[in-house]
Parts: sequence; C-alpha cells; structure tokens
Amino acid sequence: MGKKLYVGNISFQSTEQDLEEAFSEFGTVESVNIIADRDTGRSRGFGFVEMSSDEEAQNAIAELDGKDIDGRNVKVNEAKPRENRGGGGGGGYGGGSRW
Repeated sequence: MGKKLYVGNISFQSTEQDLEEAFSEFGTVESVNIIADRDTGRSRGFGFVEMSSDEEAQNAIAELDGKDIDGRNVKVNEAKPRENRGGGGGGGYGGGSRW
C-alpha cells in the first residue's frame, strides 16, 4: 500500500506535473493533488503526493524536505489522517414543527 505525503510551501506556479517529476526520482508516484481554493481556483500552496511504498516515501521525505522546488523550500512529511470537521448541522434553524 502506498504512503501519502503532505507537501507544504509549494510555489503558486507549481503544477501537479512539477511535483510528480520531483518525487518520481525517489520511486513510483501513485497520485499528486495540489489543493486549490474553492472560490478562486488558485493553489493554496500545499498538496499531497502518494508514493507506491513506505520506503520510497521515506526516501522522498529525506531528500526533498527543505529543498527548493520552483523557487520555494518545500516542507515534506507523512500526511496525517484527515480529521472529521463536523459538518451538516442543519443551518442553525431550531426545533421541530408545530403540527
């Protein structure tokens, strides 16, 4: 199973292709996802890269953390599991009906 890595401080000009090229030097890249702002579509400056093995992921962390990619020193580490941020909720409207 692959290992998902967090990549921070990505240049706003960097593309998923740029990250794939950088990380592929250390193994097979399963997927790349740069997170974009919902409203503007612009990069939020971070993303995720999934490597095909733990060993490849550890090599990529060791070699790329703090290194320059497109003019920015990127932060690379193991991605943490996504937290449940709640959601739903009903929009703040109270009680039931009077029927």
